[in-house]
Amino acid sequence: MLKCHELIGFMPAQLAQEIIQYLFTEQKEAYKAILAAVAEALRVRPVFLQRKPRVQRHAEMINVLSRPRMEEAAAALLREWLLKAEKGMLIDFLNDLGIEHEDGIVEEFPAEIDEVKLKQAVENLLAKHAPEKVSVYLNTLRATSGVEWPVLDEMLANDPRLQIA
Repeated sequence: MLKCHELIGFMPAQLAQEIIQYLFTEQKEAYKAILAAVAEALRVRPVFLQRKPRVQRHAEMINVLSRPRMEEAAAALLREWLLKAEKGMLIDFLNDLGIEHEDGIVEEFPAEIDEVKLKQAVENLLAKHAPEKVSVYLNTLRATSGVEWPVLDEMLANDPRLQIA
């Protein structure tokens, strides 16, 4: 399964730009933290990146965030975007599965999940949301929450609608 830094690197450039832009405009503190992590990885001060044109800066951030050592920052970026910009998708999915949550945040996921419910929940997401966003969500869920549902792994590996490319 894909890790968060791999998701950043493999997702369509337009979606990666959308995610960074969302943080830039709506989640300033999270954006600053990600920018600082990227600057540290590049061994420069954040102000050096801030002085670059935004499109160039964001492309460079995406490039750096796709490196293995940036897994933590990439995971933080994806979680922040999902929890703020795509909260409706998370809530829909968790409600369909009958998993208790607070505004899309789950304390602990069940070790096992009903296969039929999971497949239907994914179908519902795909009917309502862009497939690449659904794929990013499910891969991020798999990579960051400790969820080990074999059916989800199989779907991510074999369903062409959930492929990141």
